[in-house]
Amino acid sequence: MTSQEILGKLIRFATVSRDSNLALIEFIRDYLADHGVESELIHNEDASKANLWATLGPTDRGGVVLSGHTDVVPVDGQPWTLPPFEMTERDGKLYGRGTADMKGYIACVLAAVPQFLATDLKTPIHLAFSYDEEVGCLGVRSILSMLKDKAHQPIACIIGEPTELKPVLGHKGKLGVRCHVKGAPCHSAYAPEGVNAIENAARLITKLTEIGTRLADPAHHDERFYPPFSTVQTGVIEGGQALNIVPADCRFNWEVRSLPGFDASEVEREMRDYAERELIPTMRAVVPDTDIVFEPLQSYPGLTTAASSDVAQLIATLAERDDFGTVAYGTEGGLFHEAGIPTVVCGPGCMDQGHKPDEFIAIEQLERCDAMMQRLAEHLSS
Repeated sequence: MTSQEILGKLIRFATVSRDSNLALIEFIRDYLADHGVESELIHNEDASKANLWATLGPTDRGGVVLSGHTDVVPVDGQPWTLPPFEMTERDGKLYGRGTADMKGYIACVLAAVPQFLATDLKTPIHLAFSYDEEVGCLGVRSILSMLKDKAHQPIACIIGEPTELKPVLGHKGKLGVRCHVKGAPCHSAYAPEGVNAIENAARLITKLTEIGTRLADPAHHDERFYPPFSTVQTGVIEGGQALNIVPADCRFNWEVRSLPGFDASEVEREMRDYAERELIPTMRAVVPDTDIVFEPLQSYPGLTTAASSDVAQLIATLAERDDFGTVAYGTEGGLFHEAGIPTVVCGPGCMDQGHKPDEFIAIEQLERCDAMMQRLAEHLSS
């Protein structure tokens, strides 16, 4: 099958992160088995989802990992004009949820399997397809845990996120946190007798804004990235019941998108310190059992790979360009890199189309990725 044909099949699996990806993983497992390739499935705790790991070529040495996530973001509430889970071709573009992010890359990798097998690979190729990347790079962690027990560690990893096949050597990390302000309700006519959770949450959000302003100072810039500084933002807030009730609860979610080298947990520590020093004593002076609680939501590290590294030179050869760049979004690459596996990001499609209604990938991008897979086979057999 061609990459376009395989992509059409992959799109039919509605692997939104909240749902199972098993049907898609089993399709890939069966496809590989039809070509004589064994797969290892690594399930989550309730066995509702799985990662897939497979090796092509020799097994007595480290190889190159081709990594992609199988989950996609929801389509709920988006004004799609085409069926999101049926691939539609129009004017040289293939539409459907996940075409760009990032089933297009997985399709190209799978389409190249017969060629990989027909080539006398001197260096193995590992396939790593994960679940729940979109909600915090969750699934890939069990792949990396499994790799610790392998006799031969991978020597490189290519994350196929959509970069229009431009080699990317760096991206920011992320820390997501939920804050729960536990106030005390009362009739709003007697507001001083209660503890207003929303007002205290507003003070915390103002503190976040101040931290974000400080991080945006030019002294902290890294011009390789855009924006060139670590960012802080509040994305979700909920609280209160009625205008005439002092709100007992307020929850808000906030995140840090951190430059490589900046420890995002410093922001969380500053927020906790501010809450404990400035807000909680004042709240408890009114009602003793009030509180402010911080709960981690997700976290993954940034990526920074040297342009002089072997993996950077490898992707320059495969992509036939060495104008290395960075991206603002995060990937599983930071976790591979943190595990000691040199990593780059390079895949077909453009993230400008990712997560949007009528997501698409240009057929030309698939064809160029097919050619990159061919160059990989030739390079690893030489």
